Amino acid sequence: MKVGMIASHYPHPSHREEFISRVHRVGEEFRRTPGCLSADYWVSADGDAVISIVQWESEEASAASFAAVQAAGFALDLAYGERESRPREIVRLVAP
Repeated sequence: MKVGMIASHYPHPSHREEFISRVHRVGEEFRRTPGCLSADYWVSADGDAVISIVQWESEEASAASFAAVQAAGFALDLAYGERESRPREIVRLVAP
């Protein structure tokens, strides 16, 4: 069953480029893992949010992608921090 994720990050303006670069690198790593169908990132029209959208062919492929990202040295810190203006919003998706 296909699964996905939409993650919205709200960096302070002084950290926006850092977030964009990081989300780009993480997306590249996701795309290298088997079962990742797509990994894209966007910036909202107002520039307030950096949004990543990822799709996998299965929950197992999703777990493998996250493990690969961690193994590549990207600490997936999901905690709200001082670099952000508000907490991240992460929505997990499942195909019907």
